[in-house]
Amino acid sequence: MSKGYWIARVDVSDPEAYKAYVVANAEAFRQHGARFLVRAGRFENPEGTSRSRNVVIEFPSYQAALDCWNSPAYQAALRIRQPVSTGDVVIVEGYDGPQPV
Repeated sequence: MSKGYWIARVDVSDPEAYKAYVVANAEAFRQHGARFLVRAGRFENPEGTSRSRNVVIEFPSYQAALDCWNSPAYQAALRIRQPVSTGDVVIVEGYDGPQPV
């Protein structure tokens, strides 16, 4: 079974209020086996557009990633985030096929 991922790009307009979202999302992520792979580190944007904060979260499966997004716990956290940030989130299924050699 392939893992699932959230790929998020976020601009935060109120960093202090955003901290409440970080606290609120922790329970939903724990419940669905989430693991941060990227959490707002340094980045370059060689093509296209960007936002100030980039996040990649790994889940045990694509279904777990979808379930987390749709969970009451995450939806409550999202209501905290939306007034203080603008984001783009994509939920994708991981790839387990051949790799370049």
